[in-house]
Amino acid sequence: MNLLLNPTPMPQTIPTTLEKIYRRLLETFGPQHWWPAQTKFEVIVGAILTQNTNWGNVEKALENLKKQKVLFPWRLYDIPTEKLAQLIRPAGYFNVKAKRLKNFMEFFFKEYGGNLKKMQSESLEVLRSKLLSVNGIGPETADSILLYALDKPVFVVDAYTKRILLRHNLAHPDADYHEIQEYFMRHFPMDVKQFNEFHALIVRLGKDYCRTKPRCEQCPLKDIAYSLTYKCRRCHRALPLKKERISFQEGYFCLNCQR
Repeated sequence: MNLLLNPTPMPQTIPTTLEKIYRRLLETFGPQHWWPAQTKFEVIVGAILTQNTNWGNVEKALENLKKQKVLFPWRLYDIPTEKLAQLIRPAGYFNVKAKRLKNFMEFFFKEYGGNLKKMQSESLEVLRSKLLSVNGIGPETADSILLYALDKPVFVVDAYTKRILLRHNLAHPDADYHEIQEYFMRHFPMDVKQFNEFHALIVRLGKDYCRTKPRCEQCPLKDIAYSLTYKCRRCHRALPLKKERISFQEGYFCLNCQR
């Protein structure tokens, strides 16, 4: 079973839809200039700290590290875990994240001698596998490091990405991280800058419009692929035509699912 592509749209129309979404978001929001950081190493630290918190909290933690002059590879490698935890307290789960940062630093120095250029020279496939072997680094964090810090052409998937694709009839509810990532990487140009920009624009859309309670009427994508109002509650197909949907008190169902 294909958990990603809905069988309703013709496959050849999907790349056009993705590209149309990208252009519309870029026209609406403009370049996002993400990831905000002064160095590539700061990007890596921020990617680990941003797990389960908002970016405002991460910025406070990063500022603490800068004030103590420890936002450098060798200093972060040497700092005691307990002291590091107190400095990154604003990021939440500070004891856990301090251990994760130290795990990464051990890996970074063991594998690459603390040298980012050496790390960057590794192939995408090998480096991604190594990053995922580090305790505390999952797919989203690994891919954020690869894309934003190391300029590797890999698409970062987050909760906003899946939510937006689902609501625009481009993903199945059971699609996992790698299926959604593969979708982007098959149907969108393999370009570091565009992957970077597209993911940042998706985050912006998710924060401003495609929330848990979506603001569909104001959304810049409301005319692309579907309207959330007209969607089968069971199979999640878009139902733009009245003859395709049956209305019940709890919402709409397609002709197949209402039987």
